[in-house]
Amino acid sequence: MPLSASLLQLQPSSQKKKTAVSRSWVLLDHHGKPTVLDADKHAIMRLVKIHARDLRILDPLLSYPSTILGRDKLIVLNLEHIKAIITADEVLLRDPTDDDVVPIVEELRRRLPKVSASGEGRGEEETCAQDGEGGDENEFPFEIRALEVLFEAICSFLDARTRELETAAYPALDELTSKISSRNLDRVRKLKCAMTRLTSRVQKIRDELENLLDDDDDMADLYLSRKSTVSSSPTSSSDAPKWLYGSPNTGSRIHKSSRASGTTVQREDDVEELEMLLEANFMQIDGTLNKLATLREYIDDTEDYINIQHNNSLQHVTHGCTQLDNHRNQLIQLELFISAGTVCMSLYSLVAAIFGMNIPYTWKSPGHEHVFKWVVIFAGMVCASLFLSIVSYARRKGLVGS
Repeated sequence: MPLSASLLQLQPSSQKKKTAVSRSWVLLDHHGKPTVLDADKHAIMRLVKIHARDLRILDPLLSYPSTILGRDKLIVLNLEHIKAIITADEVLLRDPTDDDVVPIVEELRRRLPKVSASGEGRGEEETCAQDGEGGDENEFPFEIRALEVLFEAICSFLDARTRELETAAYPALDELTSKISSRNLDRVRKLKCAMTRLTSRVQKIRDELENLLDDDDDMADLYLSRKSTVSSSPTSSSDAPKWLYGSPNTGSRIHKSSRASGTTVQREDDVEELEMLLEANFMQIDGTLNKLATLREYIDDTEDYINIQHNNSLQHVTHGCTQLDNHRNQLIQLELFISAGTVCMSLYSLVAAIFGMNIPYTWKSPGHEHVFKWVVIFAGMVCASLFLSIVSYARRKGLVGS
């Protein structure tokens, strides 16, 4: 039966119609049986005994960073779209109708039931053989199995988003290097913004896992079943589950005879199983972050290549502009010389025009013809001196070359 049909069948009759902000939760027990609840925050607080300040972390209207909190009787998990509350025998997921949450619910239904439950029909000989062979392999408690599913889901989700970004980014960058256009530039700009946002999201998840790995006490707080067992029977460990004693490795095994004694449970803070689980997911999320770093380097290299091309084009344009400026300056200097010569020639022409008029002058009488010759020579000298003065003044002021 598909998940949507089973959820509708298991949904309580008191469920109300969804409001603008979804109040829908899905509760999965240790058998993987889902039940959809439409409950407000007060009902959730009464159901799982969670504090209001911890429940606020899961509020979709509040932008809280990625968080993994281990409390006395529950774990609060806020990782991207995964907002969950984990107890020793139940998992609550917010907004189970979300497209990204539905596969997680399906996976929880499949993996939450204990593996040993399917082997109840095995023969007694096989069971004894497992115990005799040192089959002290620990079965993960309920909350660790739930954490494993949720961690794998968020790592796979971010890795899928990274692959989608790579598929779109690399062809866009190659197209931009071959043809620089406003459309290609805008496309790469949007992809770079998306990469920056995704890198920030992946980095937050990685930092949260790293902080958890660095603190054994925080990891020990995630063993809810162990804490509840120790608190209920602090003086005897003969009936404690196998996972309570730590890993099956030689360094963390406890001899069967010591289990039956009246001492307290040893190595209750042994977190090797959870550490291995977190390390595996940490490596996956770190690989996703490396992919994004490689993509960022490729974008930076593309930007450098485009800047080099742009600088070369600017150098060619600048060189051409410099040549044009030199020619223009030469033309201006030539224009200055011509203008100065024109002024001087105009003065000389004025003298010739005055003497060329039909006006009686005393030196026009016979015997004074030499006067006109000296007047013409003097006027020419004055015009030449004026031209040289203009040119020397322009050079002194830097208006023309030396």
